[in-house]
Amino acid sequence: MLVKPRAGQAAKIKVIGVGGGGGNAISSMISEGGIPGVDFVAVNTDAQALLNNKAGIKIQIGENLTKGLGSGGDPETGRQAAEESRDILKEELAGVDMVFITCGEGGGSGTGAAPVVAEIAKEAGALTVAVVTKPFDFEGSRRRMSAEDGIGRLKEKVDTLIVVPNQRILQVIDKKTPVLEAFKKIDSVLHQGVKGIAELITLPGLINVDFADVKTIMSNAGTALMGIGMGNGEKRATIAVRQAISSPLLDTSIEGARGILFNIVGGPDLTMSEIDEAASLISQSVDPDADIIFGAVIDEGMTDNVKIIVVATKFDESRLNLLQFRKSNKTIEIPTGIVSAPVSGNTPAASAPKSSTMQTDSMDDMSDLLEDETEFDIPAFLRKK
Repeated sequence: MLVKPRAGQAAKIKVIGVGGGGGNAISSMISEGGIPGVDFVAVNTDAQALLNNKAGIKIQIGENLTKGLGSGGDPETGRQAAEESRDILKEELAGVDMVFITCGEGGGSGTGAAPVVAEIAKEAGALTVAVVTKPFDFEGSRRRMSAEDGIGRLKEKVDTLIVVPNQRILQVIDKKTPVLEAFKKIDSVLHQGVKGIAELITLPGLINVDFADVKTIMSNAGTALMGIGMGNGEKRATIAVRQAISSPLLDTSIEGARGILFNIVGGPDLTMSEIDEAASLISQSVDPDADIIFGAVIDEGMTDNVKIIVVATKFDESRLNLLQFRKSNKTIEIPTGIVSAPVSGNTPAASAPKSSTMQTDSMDDMSDLLEDETEFDIPAFLRKK
């Protein structure tokens, strides 16, 4: 039987930029060429910001509540605004297969409205993935605490949550980089992450991945890690993989991940051997029983270069929580370049002072519990060195 594919059979994907940071991110994505087969939607309480946004679809939320003047940096106002406009948002998200939500955590509209948008997307049956940023350290503790609270609320509403700490961007840019260029770099990271996942579904590739494959890895996956690597020369695939899995943007190693999604993009000279090499390196770094789904896309403009986007999901977060507790209450030496694991978007925990007298019976009990966990085959990277 001859089957003729219909355009309507393609997965329907939308990227929702919520608030000022999310709106800026999708405007930047559109300026960089957009993502084939993906629609962009800007959602904000600020009418002026929406007017300047490049998205094809713009939704002003909380028109009666905020009069189009923004949320004043109050997440509760952002939440109420989204609730006021729930029916409009529901109509926009009806029939969508996959929704990416991006915002800058710590402000008002994005922090407050993003969980509501995510809830509506999930209720509509969409695979819902949030890719958000955490504030720079210099933005202060109040904004940081607001971001942590917002990330916690958002995590409860999405399938997969990817958090990009703005502070980490400073590790991948030159110290002389102008402020505007630094923020463009952040937007570029968000763009590459969303694009890397979406193009697995929307673009025909050397190795194709369908929406069901992506859904297998990202449904109810919890906190995820995202790394991006670029390589050139004879060992370009190896270089790109190592950059991606040891990216400064990662809060911890991808070891222990039980779900891996990665996309390798190269020019017409990309070889099957390089794809195999990349896949082998990644598989060696994760849980032996992990589900690994990948695609390979040919980009005519990438001669001599290879780019790899890796998304690691389905970690044992209860164990990471225990280790986070240990790190925050025991004196340990942290090797250069290693930081604490991302648990619900928490900021990296600092090691306790060397002369700390804060050890209590409960901490000792918790320490004993963690020591005993070696019986349950903790991966080598998690054991105390």
